[in-house]
Amino acid sequence: MATIRSFRAYRPRPDVAGRVAALPYDVYNRQEAEIEVKREPLSFLKVDRAETSFGPDVDTYAPCVYDKAGQLLQGMIDDGTYIMERRPVYYIYELIMDGRHQTGLVACSSIDDYMNGVIKKHENTREDKEIDRIKHVEACGAQTGPIFLAYRAIDKVDEIIDRVKKGDKLYGFTSPDGITHNVWIIDGQEDIDTIRAAFEGVDDIYIADGHHRAASAVKAGIHMREKNPGYTGDEEFNYFLSVLFPHDQLMIMPYNRVVKDLNGHDKQEFMDEVSKIFDVTASDVPVEPQVKGQVGMYMDGSWYRLDVREGIVPDDVVGRLDVSVLQDNVLAPILGIQDPRTDQRIMFVGGIRGLAELERLVDGGMAVAFSMYPTSITELFDIADAGLLMPPKSTWFEPKLRSGIFIHKID
Repeated sequence: MATIRSFRAYRPRPDVAGRVAALPYDVYNRQEAEIEVKREPLSFLKVDRAETSFGPDVDTYAPCVYDKAGQLLQGMIDDGTYIMERRPVYYIYELIMDGRHQTGLVACSSIDDYMNGVIKKHENTREDKEIDRIKHVEACGAQTGPIFLAYRAIDKVDEIIDRVKKGDKLYGFTSPDGITHNVWIIDGQEDIDTIRAAFEGVDDIYIADGHHRAASAVKAGIHMREKNPGYTGDEEFNYFLSVLFPHDQLMIMPYNRVVKDLNGHDKQEFMDEVSKIFDVTASDVPVEPQVKGQVGMYMDGSWYRLDVREGIVPDDVVGRLDVSVLQDNVLAPILGIQDPRTDQRIMFVGGIRGLAELERLVDGGMAVAFSMYPTSITELFDIADAGLLMPPKSTWFEPKLRSGIFIHKID
C-alpha cells in the first residue's frame, strides 16, 4: 500500500507565484542560471542554484553556496514572499502545453515506500548528483523541487480532482515558455481522507522524472532519522514532495541521439552495416518516427527512414525498447558507443527541441543523428515492475514541473 500524505506547504503569495515559479535546477548551466536570475530576481532558481549569488571564482558546490540557499529561502519566508498553509492539504497542479492538459495531485510520498519498492524507479542515479541535492535539502531544511510520479488512474481520485477544478483557482499564470500553470487546493477533510484511503489500495507508483531528487530526498530523510533515533515515522522528514499523475494524463516525448563520428567507417560502409539491421528508405522530409520499430536518421544533409528488420528485436521488456534496439545493434557494435552514460562521442537531445536541432548539430560538425519513437508509459511501468532499468535517456517528459510553487519543510 502507498502512503500519500497531505501537508502544510510553504507557497508563494498569489500575486508573485508566476514570478517565483522556476524550471528545475538541472535545466540550466551556471551561465544560463545567472541570466535567468538577473532577468527575474524573484525566481526560485536563485535558491535552487545559489551559486548565482557569487562570482565565477566561487565553486558551484562550495559549502557557502548551500548556506546561501538556506538563507535565501528563509529570507523569502521572512519577507512574506512565502506563506504557510493553515493545515495539511493536497493541491491540484495542472499544466497546459499546446492545448494539452496534464493534471496531477501534489502531496508528500513516503521514503519507506521508496525503500521497500512501492515507489519504483527505472533509472540509475549518479552519486555526485545525489550529494549535491542532499546538501541543498539539508541546508534549506526543505524539499523545493517536486518529484514527478505516475500511477495507474484511480476513479475516486479523478472524481475529486475533476470536481475541485470546477471551483476557484489558487494560482493561474503562464510562464515565459508559454506553459500555463493552474493550482487548486483540496482542503475538505472528507476529500483528503478519500484520497489517502484510495492510495492505500495502490501497490505500485512510478518515478517518471526526478530520480536524483527522489534519491536525495530519501537519503536526506535517512540522515534525519539517524540524528533523531527516537523518530516516530510521522515527522516530515519521512516524506518527500511529489506530484502524482495518473497514467492517462502523461505524454512522453522522444529522446534523440547524435553521434560525433562514424567510428572510422566511411558513409557507404556505415550505411551497409545499418542496412543489416534496418530497411533503409531515403526521405525528402525530416523523419519523425510514427510507429514503434521506426527510427529517423540524418547524415550528410539527408534524411532516411529506418524500419527494423524482422527477427532483430528480442522478446524482453528492456531489449525491445527502440532505444535499446538502436543501442544494441548500431550505437555499440557499429559506432563503438559501449557506455552511452560516459562516452563523450554521443549527446542526447530532448524531443521538445525538434528535428531542426538534429539537423543543426549534424550540419555543424556531428556525424549522424537518430530521431526516436517515444517510449510509452506502459513500457516504463513494465520495466519498473520487472525491477529492471531503462537505458540512459530513454524518456523525455514535457511540460516540466516548476520548482518553488510548493515547499515542503522537513526540519
